[in-house]
Amino acid sequence: MNKLKPIHLVLLIAAIIVIDQAVKIWIKTQYPIGEIERVGGMDSFRIHFIENPGMAWGWKFGNETGKLILTLFRLIAVIIGTWYLSKMTKQNFSRGLMICAGLIYAGALGNLIDSMFYGMFFDKGLHFDSAIGDYVSYIGTATIGSEGYSSFLHGSVVDMLYFPIINATWPAWVPLVGGQEFEFFSPIFNIADASISVGVLVLFFFQKRLLEQPKEDTAASTVSTSQQHNDSKEIL
Repeated sequence: MNKLKPIHLVLLIAAIIVIDQAVKIWIKTQYPIGEIERVGGMDSFRIHFIENPGMAWGWKFGNETGKLILTLFRLIAVIIGTWYLSKMTKQNFSRGLMICAGLIYAGALGNLIDSMFYGMFFDKGLHFDSAIGDYVSYIGTATIGSEGYSSFLHGSVVDMLYFPIINATWPAWVPLVGGQEFEFFSPIFNIADASISVGVLVLFFFQKRLLEQPKEDTAASTVSTSQQHNDSKEIL
């Protein structure tokens, strides 16, 4: 079986994390919250800077306690993922499965870095205001400094990729949503989110092929068994 060498897996993960973090830091230190650019003048491909305190694709998970639980869950998942990837490299898994696992792991680690450290390293960021019981944004651009906008494990994730491919209105006759505006694809995400999604989708659609256990070399087994049988006859 064509295996993925451990060094190649490490390089894949490192490349995704470096690119993801480089883009996030560049966006956060160069632009204020909001739309930055419509790539090629297209409405369906935009660079739109937002921050979110929750899960991938901008989903939230309650207040500060929920944020802490989510970050700790990510941390535990990455620790378990590190152990499992190390175990996988020592076994005969396919190259495709290893790549998918590496993509998912790199994406999870990329967003974990935001959640763990961004609140400590940047002076501005989306943060929870206990007075109003909600997260509040900020004005201007952030800088890397000694005084952070939050604490360890309470940083917000930076998102910037936006693909509103379809903007339309539901027909009036459609129950519940008739007359309302409809947008596809509405979530704003980052490279780490994309890495996770690609890994999961490829694994989902090609799971039978990727998870198939390698077959034993039956020809070699037959030859070996035959040789042992002949040797036994000669001894007798």
